[in-house]
Amino acid sequence: MKAAKQKTKKVQKEINSNKLDLRNRINILLIVILVIISFLVSFVAYNALPETMTIHWGINGEANGFAPKTIGIMIMPIITLILVAILIAVPKLDPLKGNIESFKEKYYDFITIFCAFMLYLHAITILLNFGIQANMIALLAPAFALLMYYMGILLGSAKRNYFIGIRTPWTLDNETVWNKTHKLGEKLFKLSAAISILGVIFPNQAIILILAPIIISSIYLVGFSYLEHKKQLRK
Repeated sequence: MKAAKQKTKKVQKEINSNKLDLRNRINILLIVILVIISFLVSFVAYNALPETMTIHWGINGEANGFAPKTIGIMIMPIITLILVAILIAVPKLDPLKGNIESFKEKYYDFITIFCAFMLYLHAITILLNFGIQANMIALLAPAFALLMYYMGILLGSAKRNYFIGIRTPWTLDNETVWNKTHKLGEKLFKLSAAISILGVIFPNQAIILILAPIIISSIYLVGFSYLEHKKQLRK
């Protein structure tokens, strides 16, 4: 009876492992597709764009940075490609990569969402260069909210490592501090996402609604990890 239960658990573990492997392979495929689409969008839009492109907008949503279209049209796809390569390489470099394996599927979900975010940013950059009148920061708000929300999910799943998560001297030193800080980080980042989406409704305050919650949350989490570490030392 005991042997049968152990065999059943082993089979279930293999099934779950196969499901995770499939999920990661699907994510890798989606990542490749999104990066390719980003480059294709550049090639398709190239002839219709002005010779000088807007590539940067200020905190009020007004254009304040420009580049020749041969450069401007390729900036976002190239940055996406470089960042994705770094994100995929990170788990292999971490000394605690065994811990990263435990939440690898969430990590690859995040990379996929990040690629979608960059493609969206690339698309609205092109549309605004076609002459469409809109507030860039307000357009960015819903995509940023989605990215931050899933970052919260990732934080809630992250195990102690040197590259992914809230890496302070105190979280890296103590697993309990890491876990408590990241559980709180999950809630704060999700709350920040909910606040940032209000930038769509209040475009003039969009930059504050996007950045302030994340900055405040990040500073608070650093302080929380320090105080929690001191508390653990007293036990």
